[in-house]
Amino acid sequence: MLQTALHFSHTLLQEILQPGDHVVDATMGNGHDTVFLAEHIGKTGHVYSFDIQQQAIDATREKLEQHQLEERVSLFLQGHETLGEVIAEQQDLKAGIFNLGYLPKSDKAIITMPETTRTAMEEILKRLVPRGRLILVVYYGHEGGEKELDMVDSFCSKLPQETYNVLNYRFINQKNQPPILYCIEKKR
Repeated sequence: MLQTALHFSHTLLQEILQPGDHVVDATMGNGHDTVFLAEHIGKTGHVYSFDIQQQAIDATREKLEQHQLEERVSLFLQGHETLGEVIAEQQDLKAGIFNLGYLPKSDKAIITMPETTRTAMEEILKRLVPRGRLILVVYYGHEGGEKELDMVDSFCSKLPQETYNVLNYRFINQKNQPPILYCIEKKR
């Protein structure tokens, strides 16, 4: 059975993550990706997790405490576009993940924005190690979602093939605009 975009994102990350890796969850949300990353980077790795909503911080902190993973993670109540101010430019990153759209069960007017997403993508790619991966799961069925999808698609399409492999994974025969996954893998 084919995996959903969300499950496939975890498969793509699980293939490369090792203890000691430093990674980014650029859209913390309800904390599922942050916990997943923390479980896979071991005690010596670190997760930098960002969101602009206190609700996301609270939900993620609770999940981390339940799994006894809070020491592996830094939670930032700020936009992912600020990660360049938080993570040193010389800090290698093995992976980053975005779930673009809005926080489930919250205010649908608070959405990720193309400009801030692009800035965060650029900052992660500056730090991405060879064979590292940047994953974007794009939910686009809401107002403003198509604009962000267009930006991600255009950005990814223009990355030099000498440096990156880019995968686009989507279900083309499903209703209700299922999310689309992009995986950017750094070759060298």
